[in-house]
Amino acid sequence: MQRIVVDAMGGDDAPEQVVKGAAEASLTLSDSELILVGDAAAIGKILPTVGHDGSRVRVHHAGAVVHMDEKPSEALAAKPDASIVVAADLVARGEGDALVSAGNTGASVLACARRWKLMAGVRRAALASVYPTELRRGERNDPFSLILDVGATIDATAQDLVTFALMGAAYARIISRNQRPRVALLSNGSEAGKGPREVVAAHDMLIKNTELNFIGNIEGLDIPRGVADVVVCSGYVGNVAIKMLEGVSETVLRLARYAYKERLLWRAALAMLSSGIERLKQITDWEQYGGAPLLGFDNVFIKAHGRSGSRAVANAIRVTSKALRSDLCARINKNLAEFHARIDTAQ
Repeated sequence: MQRIVVDAMGGDDAPEQVVKGAAEASLTLSDSELILVGDAAAIGKILPTVGHDGSRVRVHHAGAVVHMDEKPSEALAAKPDASIVVAADLVARGEGDALVSAGNTGASVLACARRWKLMAGVRRAALASVYPTELRRGERNDPFSLILDVGATIDATAQDLVTFALMGAAYARIISRNQRPRVALLSNGSEAGKGPREVVAAHDMLIKNTELNFIGNIEGLDIPRGVADVVVCSGYVGNVAIKMLEGVSETVLRLARYAYKERLLWRAALAMLSSGIERLKQITDWEQYGGAPLLGFDNVFIKAHGRSGSRAVANAIRVTSKALRSDLCARINKNLAEFHARIDTAQ
């Protein structure tokens, strides 16, 4: 049976929404045990009020919480019994198989980095994110692409970028059932020689030393178009890009609401566009995607959005279960070993 550890105190609306999401997931995942880590008293008040499978949910007490606005290193030093620390430690000790959290991203990444082992050949982990796109992909017709890294590795080397590409492609194949995902490097131009030297070198390595469906460089405007299924970049670039993209979609919806209130003519025009606006709301609804992975460790970690409600948490847990069933880490390890074998042969 899978043992999925859930940081019950992580997120803007924790523990209520996290516990409710875990309760919902427990009713549909017949092969999983969910371990809720956090304030046992607080969790104990919420759990009996929602439908759940009591045989598949248990509580593990943690006495502290890392809040969303705290500095990760300082918070972990001051709170060794924080829920995210205890949760990561349970997985490290083999008492859990995977971790889900909607909490402080930096603290989550740091807690895992301090307790978990990196895969062979991985220098730094990559935090991925999903973004809605115009084009769809995979057997499930998913309307989103995977972007990595978005903050775990600020300065990525060329080999880091290639590693991110291999891990991201494996994740897309397994989770989206996209057998040959299109992989691209995010740069300031589509030409092979464009971008920082790390991007140029990674471009060359991806062509010569991998069998990925590498389509070259793309620019920022290509991300929402869905030109690539896996977009690879350093954590600094990725974090800026994903936050800008999130801001644009939210701003469009806010402007639509403002226009609706201001003028009758605008209201009539928006009524004509209502189906399109509703569609925009649907494809930018990150709650349906649940979360995105932290890749590079020997354990599965799915990071849910900080504003996750119960539906997003439940979906994040389901994605985690799917990753475990598909043996995600072993398959990524295999891809990395094959890549390093080619590098060694070429040398």
